[in-house]
This record gives sequence, structure tokens and C-alpha cells, in this order.
Amino acid sequence: MLGACENPGRSSLFPFYITLGRFVSGDKLGILQEFKEFLAEYKVIGLAVAFIMGAAVTTLVQSLVNNIIMPIVAVAIPGGDWTAATLALGPVVIGWGAFLAALLNFIIIALVVFMIAKMVLREEKVTKK
Repeated sequence: MLGACENPGRSSLFPFYITLGRFVSGDKLGILQEFKEFLAEYKVIGLAVAFIMGAAVTTLVQSLVNNIIMPIVAVAIPGGDWTAATLALGPVVIGWGAFLAALLNFIIIALVVFMIAKMVLREEKVTKK
């Protein structure tokens, strides 16, 4: 039985005796060592760094799109604020401008991620040879 009491003095009071033996004992594979191995095996630290960098790149690309590319596009489109452009079909209003802005953001972010991945993979191929 998992965690069953092996101490005869506690058997009647504590049917499930839970210890932190591996955590505090001199066991070679303590809980902290297992946690470090888990982090290394599943590359959790690298994943966390990639997630944070991805969020930063997303913010940077959105700023590029909103502050540099969109003002140039807005000059080319009559009426100015094209992100608020809608199409009314009777009672239904379709916000095609907001969708187009989100699509443009996605395409630019995907392009940047592709270029970064291509650079990293090319660098990895060079170091393997």
C-alpha cells in the first residue's frame, strides 16, 4: 500500500504515514534532483525563454505594423482609418478592416518567426558538420 505506515507506534493513529524522506534524507535522487532532471529532459527552461521571446517579438511586430506600415497603407486608402472599415449587408455589419489588420499582423509575425527559425536551423546545420 502506497504510504502505508511501517512504524508500529503510529499504526493505529496514522493509517497513511506520509514522509518527506526523499526530500530531506541523503537519497541520491532527491525531489530537487528529480526536478532538475525534469527541467533538463523536457527542455523547460528553453521553452520558457522561447515563450517570453515570442511575446516580445509579437509586441515588436505589432508596433511595426501599427506605427509604420499602417499609416503608409492608410494614406493609400481613401477615407483614412481603414481598420474601422465595415460592410453593411442589411442588419449584418462585417468589420473587414479589423479582420484585414489582424490578417496582416499574422502574416508579418509568421514571416518574422519563419526567418528567425530559418537562421537558427541553418546555424545548427553549420555547427553539426
